Amino acid sequence: MKPFIKWAGGKRWLTANGSLRVPEFDGRYFEPFLGGGAMFFHLKPTEAVLADINHRLIETYTVIRDDWQKVTRELKRMQRLHSVKFYYEERSRRRRSPHTRAAQFLYLNRTCFNGLYRENLNGEFNVPIGAKDRVIFEGEDFSEISKVLATADIYPSDFEEVIDKAGAGDFVFADPPYTTAHNVNGFVKYNQRIFSWQDQVRLRDAVARASERGAKVVLTNADHESIRELYGNLASFQRMARASVIAGDACFRGATSEGLYFVC
Repeated sequence: MKPFIKWAGGKRWLTANGSLRVPEFDGRYFEPFLGGGAMFFHLKPTEAVLADINHRLIETYTVIRDDWQKVTRELKRMQRLHSVKFYYEERSRRRRSPHTRAAQFLYLNRTCFNGLYRENLNGEFNVPIGAKDRVIFEGEDFSEISKVLATADIYPSDFEEVIDKAGAGDFVFADPPYTTAHNVNGFVKYNQRIFSWQDQVRLRDAVARASERGAKVVLTNADHESIRELYGNLASFQRMARASVIAGDACFRGATSEGLYFVC
């Protein structure tokens, strides 16, 4: 099953790669940096804990799980009305009900530039319109998406609180923003704050504690010496090649690599 949200740093490429070794587990699946949820939808675990610090993102998942029919009706209306004028009007609107906020989130995600999520200092979504105009995709089944999400606990949270709930038999898949030691301010704006190097250290410590409790952990992170040193003997490392396609300037797109860190 494919994700229904496009998210910067999403892992669709990884689930399609075929070479990822997902450890066997008989407990719960944890994803503390949910984003587009590519790994969750790929595995479709029977019991999951899904979280992200972005409240709007998490509300959208929750409403799709609990009330997908209302969201679908609103998306169909937005498909009929879509235009440059409507996009910018919708971008500035303050929706009051959960299902209209969820539909608005999806509409903007699908029609904005490159599927980016970015807020200004006032917490307002400010990405310009993109070239794509499809609001509902062919063959998309929100009923099935809702069923897959039905067994998941979904809530907004800092990653540390979520990982600290994982124990023996559980599996944690963590896909944080990629900050490295030489770039202490980070390069990913993460819901009005920077994911800092201190956050990377907090993540490593949370992963170590989860491992001590018997949880298995796989992380994606930067293929960088500082990250490899951070995890040291705690994790085994695998380099994965991928294409970079999210950059606004085409000269910054192309082949790159990411690191997989296994704590199992």
